[in-house]
Amino acid sequence: MLGQTPPGAGQTRLVLLGTGGGPSPKSERSAPAQAIISGGAVYLVDCGNGTPRQYVRAGLSFPALRGVFLTHQHSDHNADFGNLFLLGWTTGLSQPVDCYGPPPLEHMTRLFLEMQSFDIGTRIQDEGRPPLAPLMRPHEIRAAGRVYQDERVRVTAALARHPAVAPAFAYRFDADDRSIVISGDTSYSENVIALAKGADVLVHEVLYAPAIERLFGSDSNARRLREHLIASHTTTEDVGRVAAAAGVRTLVLSHFVPGADPQVTDAMWLEGVRRHFSGEVVLGRDLLEI
Repeated sequence: MLGQTPPGAGQTRLVLLGTGGGPSPKSERSAPAQAIISGGAVYLVDCGNGTPRQYVRAGLSFPALRGVFLTHQHSDHNADFGNLFLLGWTTGLSQPVDCYGPPPLEHMTRLFLEMQSFDIGTRIQDEGRPPLAPLMRPHEIRAAGRVYQDERVRVTAALARHPAVAPAFAYRFDADDRSIVISGDTSYSENVIALAKGADVLVHEVLYAPAIERLFGSDSNARRLREHLIASHTTTEDVGRVAAAAGVRTLVLSHFVPGADPQVTDAMWLEGVRRHFSGEVVLGRDLLEI
């Protein structure tokens, strides 16, 4: 139901809030974000444009939010980081939330609060809301290792490969009943494989290389954009190799690049993966629960 944590709160669940890749707005896919729900608490990985609305559409409760984890500082992953709190604050968020991610997370948080200081001050005065700043607890991480633990989940980070953005992280969530790994943006990475060893679910970004030429058309910087995509993302074939090497139970494809090309069929996304991985493969879509 809208605004409430759905039934089955005792189980660890994954909801794909946004599955598109890249900063351009897309009609069929929202920007990257994943919600992991365990013991009634919500943990959010990435916060691209539109995430607060997707969060509500998924029936998730802002008072249930316990942690936010940014994989890296690209706009399609952090554009609504501040807005998540500002809008959630008007929708029942009243407890502090720990936020983890690469620098400059602390500086970003301060600047966002400064940018919205007029609105925040007005709502505190006119609507009787508590101060917003204490609800945002940024923690900058620069290296791999355990980053968070409570009575429901343990969260471990690994360094991904996403040139020229560094550091970039993948995250693993271990609950009593399930383990879920989010790759973030990365090319083929032994670190991600090690992090995902034996996981129940691996959500991995995916690039369909034959279609990327159509992304750029006559852009003057097309060559550089193509070089960036090839260097910093994972082809369908390599995603299959990663999942097989990690021995995961279920592979979920997300952060599709290209994310809005009707000529790329489901079969095309799966073909390269299936050459190397024989386990369950799920083609991600917005608001899919796994």
